[in-house]
Amino acid sequence: MSSDGSNIDKQWKTFNFFDVSEVKPPDSENSPLFDSNDLSCVCSGSDNLFLGSSNGLVRILSQAFKVVRTFQAYDAGSITHMKQIDGSSLLVTIAEDLSNEPVLKVWALDKTEKQTGGPKCLSTLEIHNGRKQFPISAFAALENLSQLAVGFANGSVTVVRGDLINDRGAKQRIVFESEEPITGVEFREGPTTTLYIATTGRILTLTITGRGQGQTPKNLEDSGCGVGCMTVDKKNGDVVVVRNDAIYIYGINGRGPSYAYEGPKQLVSVFGEYIALVSPPKADSGGKISALRRFVGARAEDIYNTSSFALLDTDLKYVAHTESLVSQIRSLFTEWGDLFLLTLDGKLFRYHEKSLQQKLDILYQRDLYVLAINFAQKAGIGNAQRNVILRKYGDYLHKKGDYDTAMQQYLKAIDSTEPSQVIRKFLDSQRINNLIEYLEELHEHDKATVDHTTLLLNCYAKLKDTQKLETFIKSGTNFDFDTAIGMCRQGGYYDQAVYLSKKQGEHSLVVDILVEDSKNYAEALDYIWRLEPTIAYPTMMKYARVLLEHCPKDATQIFIDYYTGAYRPRKDVASAAPQAPQGGAASAVQNLASFIPLPYRQANATSSPATHGNEQLNLQGAEAAAAREAEPAPSYTVPRPRTAFPLFIDHPNEFIIFLETCLDNAVLDETDRTELYTTLFEIYLEIATSKTGVDKENWEAKAKGLIDDKNVPINTSNVLLLSHLSNFKDGTILVREQQGLRFDIFRSYTSAADTAGAIKALKKYGPEEPQLYPAALSYFTSSPKALEEASDELGAVLKIIDDNGLMAPLQVIQALSNNSVANMGMVKKYLSDTIERERREISNNRRLIESYRTETDAKRKEMDELGTKPAVFQARRCSACGGSLDLPVVHFLCKHSFHQRCLNQIDDEEVECPKCAPSNNNIRAFRKAQEESADRHEMFHEALQRSRDKFGTISEFFGRGVMNAPSKE
Repeated sequence: MSSDGSNIDKQWKTFNFFDVSEVKPPDSENSPLFDSNDLSCVCSGSDNLFLGSSNGLVRILSQAFKVVRTFQAYDAGSITHMKQIDGSSLLVTIAEDLSNEPVLKVWALDKTEKQTGGPKCLSTLEIHNGRKQFPISAFAALENLSQLAVGFANGSVTVVRGDLINDRGAKQRIVFESEEPITGVEFREGPTTTLYIATTGRILTLTITGRGQGQTPKNLEDSGCGVGCMTVDKKNGDVVVVRNDAIYIYGINGRGPSYAYEGPKQLVSVFGEYIALVSPPKADSGGKISALRRFVGARAEDIYNTSSFALLDTDLKYVAHTESLVSQIRSLFTEWGDLFLLTLDGKLFRYHEKSLQQKLDILYQRDLYVLAINFAQKAGIGNAQRNVILRKYGDYLHKKGDYDTAMQQYLKAIDSTEPSQVIRKFLDSQRINNLIEYLEELHEHDKATVDHTTLLLNCYAKLKDTQKLETFIKSGTNFDFDTAIGMCRQGGYYDQAVYLSKKQGEHSLVVDILVEDSKNYAEALDYIWRLEPTIAYPTMMKYARVLLEHCPKDATQIFIDYYTGAYRPRKDVASAAPQAPQGGAASAVQNLASFIPLPYRQANATSSPATHGNEQLNLQGAEAAAAREAEPAPSYTVPRPRTAFPLFIDHPNEFIIFLETCLDNAVLDETDRTELYTTLFEIYLEIATSKTGVDKENWEAKAKGLIDDKNVPINTSNVLLLSHLSNFKDGTILVREQQGLRFDIFRSYTSAADTAGAIKALKKYGPEEPQLYPAALSYFTSSPKALEEASDELGAVLKIIDDNGLMAPLQVIQALSNNSVANMGMVKKYLSDTIERERREISNNRRLIESYRTETDAKRKEMDELGTKPAVFQARRCSACGGSLDLPVVHFLCKHSFHQRCLNQIDDEEVECPKCAPSNNNIRAFRKAQEESADRHEMFHEALQRSRDKFGTISEFFGRGVMNAPSKE
């Protein structure tokens, strides 16, 4: 087909898209309907077939081809043209008699004349041709019969205007005249009504109504056509003209496309999408045919010469049906959805178009899939049916080995194609690019499953096509993220997996990939540090140990921040200016850098040389830190410090930093403080155990500093247990000191055979705990080694024991005689001093006893004299006022005398010497106290326990009457 109208002779593919059957109408009473010499014209419409005869008779046939009505339209003349107005009951007939002018009648088939019983004739009109007797060669009418055009063989065209239906009169005018016979006339309606006129040598247009009306005919082309070779396509109003070389289309703007189709043409008609062509029998000689013979020659040919008939689709350039007929063709007409062909020998053939599926099957059989696709597109079939064709075409191409083109067809049919059918065809490694293309399209159409995503990522990995992989994961959400992430991890594309995980907000998965797969621990920690507290905490706890292993400093800091309530998510600080890229080809990670928002990375443990760029980066890091500190900390529940303790196993140094910082900065309750200090004390001892020399002493000093501080709340039992497990003696000693367990401290040294420590403890605690000296004496003499180490201290211990009376000499001798370690020479001086002191004490006691006896005897004698002998009072002055005694005078046996008035005696009250009364009261009170204490035996036991001189205490309480038998009342 040529859009510019040029005749391009292309080969037309031929098919058999029509089923042909001969119609066998029932015979009429006298002769067959179509095999009659008097049949002059045929038309169809409104579900009927109309036959005009040369004797003026009209027959109307039903769909069963039975005559349902017959009426005499003309008394004279042959009916040469008829037109039934489709959808109405109007029928237009034209009868010709060369002796008279043609007569046009309009019939109302739904109305009946009472006189004749035939249809009512609405109007009758003689068509003028300037009184020239020439046959009608062409006829056309508008559907409303407001205008009719009649072409004559002498080259004139008459246009009839008027109301022929209501018989209100009509006007006729010859609008065109030429020397060439008229071969066709057709109307085209629109804003203007245009009449197309065809002669044997030209194609012209004439505006009948509207703008341009009254102008001379416009010449479209200087080539005409034969009679019957011009028709109109009612779907679009285009005029179709056929000539020996091609088929021409004339539209509103003039000549349109043309389609090369060689061969003589006798008749043309439009049937649906097809152009029906009738070709006359081929002439024996190749001479030129005169103009007159072109006009009437078809009817003069031998009826037994074969004619050809074809149905063409000009859009798709194929012949839907073609055949040769023995007899020439009289007429073509369309009715009841089929095309009918009537031959001169009276045979009627029905052409029924095959179904769409049947036509497609024919195309499939011939592997004409491109034509099938175009055919289906023109037919307007649904996408599902169209995709079936595309799939079949793809299968055909795949078998031929044209894999790329085949894949294009599968892609077009992707919406209704089972993906597995296509995927199986391209699983060969050599077709992996085609497979990738199909899988990508599946994801684009959101039709991919988890398996499809897996397969696509496997293909990328097999080709090592990082760029396509990045493009795919960047494309959007038309795939299963979990599958994509899993495949990226399996294929080693960790940065892409991180990007997808971030996009999905799978924070734990991001860290898992960075830690488990890419081993990028610093980035993992930095990513955690950018999360909100409630999200960061579980992830931080999950990966704490591995992060402490590889990033101990930063990992410890994030735990400190979180457990002290100072955690703030990190934020990026935009660079002042982009740095120039360095290095060669970018790795997969660098390829992703353009669209994966990798977090700000921590500085490495080993700092790089100070360059200008590094200085800027450090400055930005400082600015970021300052900005974070300035921001208020987000609100979150600070966990108990003990929840972090298990995480620092095998990291004692970081654990100490954590514990010490928490104690300094965190707001803690008493329980937490106790746990932190206890754990810190334990870690100090644990590290000290692994050290030696000065380092060991330093760590033990730290531990001792904790328990030595009165503000450190560490449970004593925990300190003792931990000190014992770590063999930390200072801790045990210090606790026992605080608890007053000095004897236990000394015993711990003796148990460890630490003589020097025992001596040190004895000197430190002995003055406060005298019982340590007897224990020291026993220890010093327990072994030769101990005695040797404490030889200088043994005498001092014995002296203190002796001076303080801590042990009786006999007890000392018994303690020393338990073994053969100590000899007599070691205690000789002690024994001699003790015996000498005892002797002096015995002598002193004897003298004291003798004086007590003498005093007692004197008192007893005085008491006897007072009871048996008279007393002589020689006092002359009053002991109270000092005045001279005068009567009445009161004398006391104590030799004191008083004026009676000076005694202040009341009535008969017994009078006591005022001078001796205080001392007497003291004696009475002392005696009363003795009597009362005689029954308080617990006082006696307490005094006995406290006393260093037990015997002296017993003697004292004996004198108080404690030992007296209770008196019987």
